[in-house]
Amino acid sequence: MLTTSALSEERVEWTDTDRRMMAQALELAAKGVGRVSPGPLVGCVIVDSRGEVAGEGFYVYEDVKHAETRALQQAGDRARGGCAYVSLEPHAHHGRTAPCTEALIAAGIKRVVAPIKDLNPRVSGEGFQHLRAAGVAVHTGLLAREAERLNEKYLHYMRTGLPFVHLKLAVSLDGKIATRTGDSRWVAGPESRARVQELRHEYDAILVGARTAAIDDPLLTDRSGLQRRLPLVRVVMDDALELSPQSRLARTALQFPVIVFTGPGAERDTNTIKRFEAQGVEIVRTKSRDVLPVLKELGSRAIQSVLVEGGAGIAGNFVDAKLINKVTFFVAPKIVGGREAPSAVGGAGVDRMAGALELEDVEIIHRGRDVEITGYPGMKDEG
Repeated sequence: MLTTSALSEERVEWTDTDRRMMAQALELAAKGVGRVSPGPLVGCVIVDSRGEVAGEGFYVYEDVKHAETRALQQAGDRARGGCAYVSLEPHAHHGRTAPCTEALIAAGIKRVVAPIKDLNPRVSGEGFQHLRAAGVAVHTGLLAREAERLNEKYLHYMRTGLPFVHLKLAVSLDGKIATRTGDSRWVAGPESRARVQELRHEYDAILVGARTAAIDDPLLTDRSGLQRRLPLVRVVMDDALELSPQSRLARTALQFPVIVFTGPGAERDTNTIKRFEAQGVEIVRTKSRDVLPVLKELGSRAIQSVLVEGGAGIAGNFVDAKLINKVTFFVAPKIVGGREAPSAVGGAGVDRMAGALELEDVEIIHRGRDVEITGYPGMKDEG
């Protein structure tokens, strides 16, 4: 489902070269995963007047130079009279770098193809307007859906100010996330667990509830082995401050950030709070158990994306609040059984099956013996 960042596809006769080069720009942009936050993923391909690739570039925050600038430098004089395929609208304002639109114009680029506009208020629409005012032909809409998906976290954050929320759970065939004793290692197989590390690499933060933190004593780090710009922020929703100072989360807080959201009742336990703070754990007090204030606080810190890994109560809270943007279930061919074994999603739930959260754009992939099911919550018609 496309959102407002996508421009309606213009009536352009896209060539095979157009489609191939835009796909290449998107592939380049994806190389920046984990290395651009709080910026977007951007890739650029410069094609010279003879139709040959003259330069390529992708954005990495620490390198400062934007994708367009890197591609233009590689292209050199061959850029004059050529076409730039960019995965996102080029910016026209002075920020950490000079405007990319000025660089494209100065290099003699005659045509720019970009699938969607940038929802950053400092950029949105201004980049295209600047290019057109300088006589550059600007065409939009090509592979817009793919471009939206690539930057779904960034675009959602720019649109709402809230982090993009991805619920990830590993479940048995009968929908259990643990046994009746709380044992959850391991529900899914090694291929699924490796995929989870790849997912963690894509996100700014990971969030769990107090029970999951207490029972599993997880580390919640990105062990993908891939480069990332900022450490994965580990978030615990812990109303009664049940997390132990001896937990692996607390003991590694000076290495990897930990934020614990707790209720007003926890203020009585000042000694524990002081011990946590000495360990590097940040305690944030909230007035309610609602998840929206938590997301607002994370958003105020430029945390653009959160991977929610459970447990059932936390998953239910997010589902009930309709604050889930993406869902991934790893389903293992196991039957756990047991009335007291926790199911995947708690919360209040719905009264009627017609009110159940339904996923769209569903993708199903085999991970070893498991099945990964990923989709996006659909928009139900009112009335």
